[in-house]
Amino acid sequence: MKWLVLLCCLTAGASEAACRQALVLGLDVSGSVDSVEYQMQRDGVAAALTSPTVTEVLLKSGAAPVDLAVFEWSGPAHQVMIQPWVTITDAAVLLEVARRIRTNPRVTGSPTTAIGSAMGFGVGLLDQRANCWKRTLDISGDGQANTGPRPQDVAAVPTDVVINGLVIEVANIQELSAYFDAYVIRGSGAFVEVALGFEDYAAAMERKLLRELQSLALSAAPDDRPSARSLQ
Repeated sequence: MKWLVLLCCLTAGASEAACRQALVLGLDVSGSVDSVEYQMQRDGVAAALTSPTVTEVLLKSGAAPVDLAVFEWSGPAHQVMIQPWVTITDAAVLLEVARRIRTNPRVTGSPTTAIGSAMGFGVGLLDQRANCWKRTLDISGDGQANTGPRPQDVAAVPTDVVINGLVIEVANIQELSAYFDAYVIRGSGAFVEVALGFEDYAAAMERKLLRELQSLALSAAPDDRPSARSLQ
């Protein structure tokens, strides 16, 4: 009986350590994003996730898998899931994620830009994946917050969560990047990636994903693997 209890404990511990990273992508669909730009953003995410380089990292042989969720946001009360939590275990799963991101219908929301609310929603999603070795939230946006809680006032962010930014802009790119750097990104190693317009979104998203998806050795046990903060 004792060995059965021990086996159950070991199995439970292994399952808890089976996620090397939880990654949430939050996409800006506020009023400044027209229908063409909207689809370019969707297609860009799908293209980046299925690019050969990102696919190779996501499906790294011998590594624990990545859990992914994607949502769209605009005003304070508009956060819509387009890809609920999914574990990226193989190429078929990744292709289905890309298909869903490209084709899910757009839900019309507020024309305003509530970055703080999007941050809170994304952190809430990451709370559902507390067992993952890393937890990362990405906020894409083409403008500053103009409604809802200010990003700098969002305080309930766990210390092991990193929030990165992907700025989409052609004019005043340095101003928007500085805004995200000062008020949006959080955590050790957090950064802002820049897309020079929606035409550059896929390439910028790929660069960002490759920077975020740091590989962990499968042999690292739950008790001796690096802390979440040291991996950021």
